[in-house]
Amino acid sequence: MLKSSRLQFRKMNSEDIPMYHKWRNDMEVMISTNPLLDVYTLDETKDFVENIILQSPSSKSYIIEESETKIAIGITSLINIDTKNQNAECIIDIGEKKHWGKGYGTEALSILLEYAFLELNLHRISLRVFSINEKAIHIYSKLGFVNEGVSRQSLYRNGKWHDIIHMGILKEEFLKTDVRGHG
Repeated sequence: MLKSSRLQFRKMNSEDIPMYHKWRNDMEVMISTNPLLDVYTLDETKDFVENIILQSPSSKSYIIEESETKIAIGITSLINIDTKNQNAECIIDIGEKKHWGKGYGTEALSILLEYAFLELNLHRISLRVFSINEKAIHIYSKLGFVNEGVSRQSLYRNGKWHDIIHMGILKEEFLKTDVRGHG
């Protein structure tokens, strides 16, 4: 279920900390996804992964790998999973920059949505995206996410204020999209 012809997911584990640490400290990777740009020590990353990512009862995080090579290229998560109301928020980062622009983000998010809706039986998935991240907004729209609102001027980057856009998709909307059947 958690794979396509090009990608597969595996549970994140403590051996992934050095790789995730590299991605987390790469400003090119994080500038469009992390509101708190900073440089983290390995101990800070280790603490974050072990206590927030791996121990959270309300999240599921997966390393995105190329199916053929088993090379890790990114991470995706469902966070703030609310089973009563069947909601969650999704996050995705393609950490390996040489894999940008190849459709891996769209494909990985499609896999995650299929899992969330068809296996976890969630009803709604939301996300937040920075207004400066036009490529991501395009991808999310293509997958069926709709704009649900804006937090105006809540992100400060390079001396300017930017909006954070809130988007969501319902199970019935996802089932109608043509991006399913990714392999």
